[in-house]
Amino acid sequence: MKTDLLKVRGRIETQGFLGLTDDEIRQANYWLRLAPGLCALWIAIAVINASPIMLGMMVPFAFLGGVSDGHPFDVIYNHGIRHLLRTAELPEYPAPRRFACLMASVMLSTTAILFAVGLDTAGYLLGSAMTLMATMNVLTGICGPAVLYGLLFGFPATYRVEGR
Repeated sequence: MKTDLLKVRGRIETQGFLGLTDDEIRQANYWLRLAPGLCALWIAIAVINASPIMLGMMVPFAFLGGVSDGHPFDVIYNHGIRHLLRTAELPEYPAPRRFACLMASVMLSTTAILFAVGLDTAGYLLGSAMTLMATMNVLTGICGPAVLYGLLFGFPATYRVEGR
């Protein structure tokens, strides 16, 4: 169990969420995957339908996740679910997680344009890659764009408490 928590902590800290206690990690772990899960579903439906409009509608949500302290879909948890569960709000988005959202907004825009101009094969490829990337985050807690952020700009210094 301790090893699993260390893996989860490493994945969450790679996204820039530092200084969380073990209890905060346990509470936030799966709920930090809600926004990527809803995005993966939306993107998958849009790609299956080759819909530049649906993809374009997603861009503002991704962009807001990149320039604000959280994703708009986090409101579902922060203002609803967490009150039922009596848990804390999700932490504010640090730079690696915001980078992932900004990267998604660029990829969503590109995919929408590809479909709009009739380059469906390229749209399906890029859209499928986005869907898989978001799904990987949902299933494993690994955020590919946050890992890329770490490779480009340096991984965040991890928070450690004696005895962990």
